[in-house]
Amino acid sequence: MSTPVPSVSVCMPAYNGAAHLRAAIDSVLAQTHADFELVIIDDNSSDATAEIVAGYLDSRIRYLRNARNLGPQGNWNRCRDEARGRYFKLMPQDDLLEADCLARQVAEFEQDAQQRLALVFGARDFVDADGRKIMQRAAFGARDRHVDAHGLIASCIRKGTNLIGEPGNVLMRRELAERIGPFDGTYGYMIDLDYWFRALRAGDGYYLARPLSSFRISQGSWSVAIGAAQCAEFAAFARKYQALPEYRIGRAELALGIGVAKINARLRQAVYWWLLRRQGVSENSM
Repeated sequence: MSTPVPSVSVCMPAYNGAAHLRAAIDSVLAQTHADFELVIIDDNSSDATAEIVAGYLDSRIRYLRNARNLGPQGNWNRCRDEARGRYFKLMPQDDLLEADCLARQVAEFEQDAQQRLALVFGARDFVDADGRKIMQRAAFGARDRHVDAHGLIASCIRKGTNLIGEPGNVLMRRELAERIGPFDGTYGYMIDLDYWFRALRAGDGYYLARPLSSFRISQGSWSVAIGAAQCAEFAAFARKYQALPEYRIGRAELALGIGVAKINARLRQAVYWWLLRRQGVSENSM
């Protein structure tokens, strides 16, 4: 007997993330849209990842362990390959979803009869290692709205950053993920934005103004670990897409974006440094 196809595949690439893994899993299992599978792909972790997942009895969870470490790009692509649902979400091991995240994002796609949308994303919260809210990012304002692909790409370039958000903030059709192919880690920090840009060749974005996901800033965060190189990577990434006429990125937009990216990189690293230092002081005082 064939296994029913779930509405959504939430695919979680995991590697030595035991500290926050349980919270991430719980946030997925708490979804009001219950028709999903949670595929956890362990990239040969040496911590308690396997034991934590084994403690869950929910039949919607599939746990797979790589025989060897594939690295972020390889494991993200295995997640894409293992997805079976109509919709696909890549969910980082230390981030969180609000309980109605899937319900609201799926609802937008279900109303999109002409399949004009490539991505549904939204505002998101930033939280610290203990899950405390640091700030909110509402890149496109206080109301839900359709954002055309060119405007979305141009805004990301001009503002020198990923306004669409981290993987957990985005839902897309699995069929589109299959069509555009694997994640490309040429520019490590930009691997998700590169994927969103490629997806936006097929349609527009829809922005949900209320935060439906949380991005965690902690010592184990990949974005923190590679943050020092993010400005140079953004400049190379932006030049790559400016050279492609179908993305219609002007030279002025490119120059502005690279300049703003430099400022963003310094501000982001200052915030990360302050936050991680505060967390270290708090842990040492316990």
